[in-house]
Amino acid sequence: MSADWSARRLHFIAIGGSGMSALALVADRFGARVSGSDRSDSPYLQRLRSAGIEARIGHSADQVPADAEVVVSSAISEENPELAVARARGLAVIHRGELLAEVCETSRVIAVAGTHGKTTTAGMIVWALRRLGAACGGAIGSVGYLIGGDLPADGEFPAGNAAAPVAGIAAGPLDLGDWLVVETDESDGSFLRVTPEIAIVTNVELDHHSHWASQAALFAAFNDFLAPVRVAIVEADRRLDRIVPNQANQVIRYSLETAPRPALRAPGLHNADNALAALAAIEAAFGAALGSRDALAAALADFPGMRRRIEFRGTIADREVSVYDDYAHHPSEVRAGLSALRELSPRRLVVVFQPHLYSRTKALGERFGVALAAADLVGVLDVYAAREQPVGDLAAVSGLDVARAAAAAATGRRVLWLRSIERARQQLAVELRPGDLVVTMGAGDIDSLASALLRGEGASR
Repeated sequence: MSADWSARRLHFIAIGGSGMSALALVADRFGARVSGSDRSDSPYLQRLRSAGIEARIGHSADQVPADAEVVVSSAISEENPELAVARARGLAVIHRGELLAEVCETSRVIAVAGTHGKTTTAGMIVWALRRLGAACGGAIGSVGYLIGGDLPADGEFPAGNAAAPVAGIAAGPLDLGDWLVVETDESDGSFLRVTPEIAIVTNVELDHHSHWASQAALFAAFNDFLAPVRVAIVEADRRLDRIVPNQANQVIRYSLETAPRPALRAPGLHNADNALAALAAIEAAFGAALGSRDALAAALADFPGMRRRIEFRGTIADREVSVYDDYAHHPSEVRAGLSALRELSPRRLVVVFQPHLYSRTKALGERFGVALAAADLVGVLDVYAAREQPVGDLAAVSGLDVARAAAAAATGRRVLWLRSIERARQQLAVELRPGDLVVTMGAGDIDSLASALLRGEGASR
C-alpha cells in the first residue's frame, strides 16, 4: 500500500464500470487525484463527476496525465490509445485487482466470492450493519464497501457501490475496528490478489470460459483463495468440499436445509441462501456484540435487493403490468430469478433475455434455453458482445441459438426471436396483457428496455 494516497495520481481506463468506479471513488476519498474515461456516459460516470472526479467520454491519448498511474481491467485491449500511450511513456500500469488489494490493506476485510450472488450477499452485509449500527446508537467502527452493483438508499445513507472506511474513527459506542466489505471477481483470477480475514464463497460454476480452461482449474483457484483466511464461509454443497483448504482456521457451512428461511422482502430461495451467508459473516466479524442471530436477521428483513438484481422498476402506465429487471447472465441465475418471480404469482411471467458474451453463449446456449423455458412467454435478443468479437470459433454464435434451445424446451409455450431492443419494444406493445409480469434479463444494456416500457413505449393502449 502507498503510505500517502494524496501523493498519487490515478487514471482509470473504463472508469464507468461498477467495479472500476467503486475503486475510483474510494481512491479519491483516500486523497488520491483521480481521473478517467469511458466509451459512453452512464449513471456511474455521473456519480463520479458529482464527487468531483474528472470522467470523460471517449478514449484519447491526450487524456492521460503525464504523472499518472494507469488503472486497467482485463477487458482493456492493448490497442486502447490511453493504455498504448501509458506503455510508451513508461507509466505504471496497475490492474484493478492490484489496486483493490492495496485498498484492502487499509482495513480488516470481509470478501464475498462465488459465481452467483456476490453482489447481493455483499450488499446484505452492508445493509444489515447500517441497521445494526443505528440500533446501537451509532456507527459500528468504520465500515466501508466496494460492491459490483448499487446498494439501495437507506435513510441517511445514499445509494451507491462504494464507501471508504475512515481508519481509527468509531462514531458510536462500539469500537469494533475498521472493516471493508468487498466483492471479489473470479472472472479474470484477480480475486486471488486479495487476502481477506473473512471470506464467503456462495457457489462455484464455470462462467468465464475465455479465462478458465476447465472447472477443475476454477475450483483450484477458489481453494487458493480460501487458504489464508481466518474464517471461510461456504455453502453446504458437497461439490464445494474440494475448495475448502485443510489449513483454513475456521470453516462455517450454511444451508437452508439446516436453518430456518430468513424472512426477507427480496423474493427467492437464492436470496434466502445469500442472507444466511451474510449473517454468518457478520457473526464471524463481530461475535455477539451486535445481538442475537434473530436480531441480525431482523436487520435484513426489509432489504429490498440490489439494483438490477430482481429489481422492481415499476408498473406500466395505465396497465396492470409489473416490470422487473435482473442482471442474470448465467443459466443458474436465470433459473433462480424466474423461480423467485413465480413466488409473486403473476398472471403470466414474461422474460426478455439478452445473452452476454459470445463465448458464454456458445458454451451455455442450450442451458440458457432450458432455464428460460420456465417462463410463460420468452423473448430472446442477440448477443451483447461487450469485450468480444464474433470472429474465429465464435463467428457463428448468435442469440438465435438460445431462442432455438428455449423453443425446444418450452413444450408449446411461445418463444420469440426479437434480435434487438427496438424490436422487443415493438413486440411487447402487442404481447403484454393486464396482470403480466415482465422481466428484462442480462448483463448488457437490456435494462434500457425496462425503462422504455415504463415510459409507455412497450404496451398497447
